[in-house]
Amino acid sequence: TLPAPVRFAATPTARRPEVCVMDQQELAAYIGREGGIPDSLEVSKKEGWTHDKVVGAIKSLQSLGYVTTIPKENKSWVLTDEGTSCMEKGSPEFQVLQAVLAASGITTEGLDAQVGADVAKIGMGKAMQNKWLEMDRSQKPPVVTAKVTDAQDILKQQLSKVQELGGDVDAVKGALGKAVDDLKKRKMIVEKKITSFKVEKTADFKTEIKKDATDLTADMLKGDKWKAETFKEYNLTALGAGLQGGHLHPLLKVRTEIRNMLTLMGFEEMPTNRWVESSFWNFDTLFQPQQHPARDAHDTFFITEPARTVNIEKDYLERVKTMHESGGAGSIGWRYNWSEDESRKNILRTHTTAVSSRMLKLCADEYKKTGVFKPKRCFSIDRVFRNETLDATHLAEFHQVEGFVCDRGLTLGHLIGVIREFFRRMGLIKLRFKPAYNPYTEPSMEIFAFHPVLNKWIEIGNSGVFRPEMLRPMGLPEDVSCIAWGLGLERATVIKYGISHIRELSGHKLNVVDQKKNPIAWYGKVADEGTVA
Repeated sequence: TLPAPVRFAATPTARRPEVCVMDQQELAAYIGREGGIPDSLEVSKKEGWTHDKVVGAIKSLQSLGYVTTIPKENKSWVLTDEGTSCMEKGSPEFQVLQAVLAASGITTEGLDAQVGADVAKIGMGKAMQNKWLEMDRSQKPPVVTAKVTDAQDILKQQLSKVQELGGDVDAVKGALGKAVDDLKKRKMIVEKKITSFKVEKTADFKTEIKKDATDLTADMLKGDKWKAETFKEYNLTALGAGLQGGHLHPLLKVRTEIRNMLTLMGFEEMPTNRWVESSFWNFDTLFQPQQHPARDAHDTFFITEPARTVNIEKDYLERVKTMHESGGAGSIGWRYNWSEDESRKNILRTHTTAVSSRMLKLCADEYKKTGVFKPKRCFSIDRVFRNETLDATHLAEFHQVEGFVCDRGLTLGHLIGVIREFFRRMGLIKLRFKPAYNPYTEPSMEIFAFHPVLNKWIEIGNSGVFRPEMLRPMGLPEDVSCIAWGLGLERATVIKYGISHIRELSGHKLNVVDQKKNPIAWYGKVADEGTVA
């Protein structure tokens, strides 16, 4: 048998005070009448004014020189949106109890539909905890039934009391005691800091507000109106608003510094404006076989239009083809049927070594024309593209720094010496070299440096001696060799600026504030003993 209909204890809802409209003219009249304002928050409550409006009017009077203010910090309990809803509609547990009694028992699905899933979830738990409800599992589906016929909505009463006391911290604590902590825990109230002001009149105080004129107009000059006006003083020493100029991207800062280093080392910069390159210059001239995985669509972006290149020197193309198929200069080649059609496919260049290859071919053409070989030291810094999976250390579009020295009698020792000098200028003196494999360099080395901030060895670049199979088809003398190395500009930048994720350098993840505040990239040249030179 279900209990008789319940009579709920009346819970009065605190009425919000009527808010009166107030402006600075009315506030000035109040200050003139009362002689000042001891506390703007107390006056707002007394007069029924919105405190924010009062503060705005006080600031206006202060700007006119009519009053002075002394700020005072106040703490107050304020009802959250959820607390306001509970005060008006009742607590979740009380709403659930009302729904159960009104229906003389109800399923959980019906309860969700009656009061809402969120209210039902919270209210069921609290009502069961208060022993207001029980679950009859003998029925299918289970039915929620009431165990009481009379209950008081304590939460609503407490929230009404907070509202009635105006949120005064001490008064609320005295009235509710430990219940304040429960209200805070249930996110019904939050503590808010409010700045109120003590307001005192100045010698220039007036009850009638009249703003000083800021401009001398033509109408004032026509008659004698300007004589009766009070003009606002001009501050001729004030500075104008600061202009927000452009800011250099961290990559540009590091690129500029590396460019300066290489220029001081006697290197000249190569033109790097060919983002779209043919497979011939990107792969084939470097003696990279056409079956190499790097030439697959999974690693390279192929161009749809124009899909093929037509400007390849025929004699050079034949020499490259012969080197791939049957070798030369002591090499047996790769021994496969080289495809000219594959070589003419256009791609987004995958490395700036294609730029180095073109520059070396120009050196060979000059040697062929003059009969005099001129040594070269060149570098490039520009964008390359890989069909990579994006992660913390890889991008599909990034920048490479590459340099080479082409001269007679160069050895691996020369390469190590150049690399040490370059990275010494970047502040890295603890270097290690690890044997590696590259299709177009032999021997090849990976470059590792000990990073003092990360306190570990990290890979910072790759290097090697260009193979004769790459240089001989170009027409360079047989006693000429070429040493080269490269590194990623992004990796150098994230190390320099302490960025944890490489994708934070570009796109929507770029921190614009950090871009403005980051200092100019400056690498201290380090002496061999580890001191900055």
